[in-house]
Amino acid sequence: MSPATQRRARLRELLEGGEVVFPASVFDPLSARLAAAAGFEAVMLAGSIASLVLLGAPDLVLIDAGELAGLAQRIAAATPLPLFVDGDHGYGNALNAMRTLERLEAVGVAGVSIEDTELPHRPGSAGPAFLSRDAALDKIRAVLAARTDPALVIAARTGVVPVLGVEEAIVRGRAWREAGADLLFFTGVRRREEVEALAAALPPPLMLGGLSEALDDPPFLARAGVRLALRGHAPYLAALAAARAAYRALRKGTALPERLEEAELAALTEEPLWRQRTRLYLSRP
Repeated sequence: MSPATQRRARLRELLEGGEVVFPASVFDPLSARLAAAAGFEAVMLAGSIASLVLLGAPDLVLIDAGELAGLAQRIAAATPLPLFVDGDHGYGNALNAMRTLERLEAVGVAGVSIEDTELPHRPGSAGPAFLSRDAALDKIRAVLAARTDPALVIAARTGVVPVLGVEEAIVRGRAWREAGADLLFFTGVRRREEVEALAAALPPPLMLGGLSEALDDPPFLARAGVRLALRGHAPYLAALAAARAAYRALRKGTALPERLEEAELAALTEEPLWRQRTRLYLSRP
């Protein structure tokens, strides 16, 4: 079994368990290692975070599948934890989504979500627009057909709950599950009653994104069949705030904020391993 398949099998174990898991939002190889050291069971790369890291641009689908796959590859290679990647809408139609899935599978990610949102958002629109039920189903069927490793987790994602209602989310979720989606991923869910309605109509595993404070109740979520839940992307914002504080301190000549010591950085970057390899393979002219 390849390392990628092992990580995918581990993600499936988490989905088949009886607890809810909160993946750590990561943005580069070292942040993924920090998450592993903190005890997280899985990590996630969000499309919004990828856009910030790669382009310094907002979450307006400005990145492409190749850019996302490149970042995902570097993160997946740096950690033994399963990496779940937000594949946005697949960067186009159903055929584009197939190519996005192929690229992400090839770089070793453990799970990919594809959503039913029409992206980018139309100017002047009051809120997000969604593909028709049929078009959304075709996109999920397409990415399932593109998968070559059956261990790869494919999640069908929708944010229709706050726009079109829970019943619409249930109709879509049932169709995606019947098509073979491994995981149903709902964003914009804010009330316990909404979670309960989804749980009553759809079998686990479920996933929630943008978890509100009112729903951050692990026992409740676990009983409802939620197996993955996202607590936002605070680590990257905290990293930016720390960098800003350091730049300001350097500019003013004042005391620097907390930072990693050299020994901590050496451990995080696996410097002893690389020095050993240097001695083994670069010792002769």
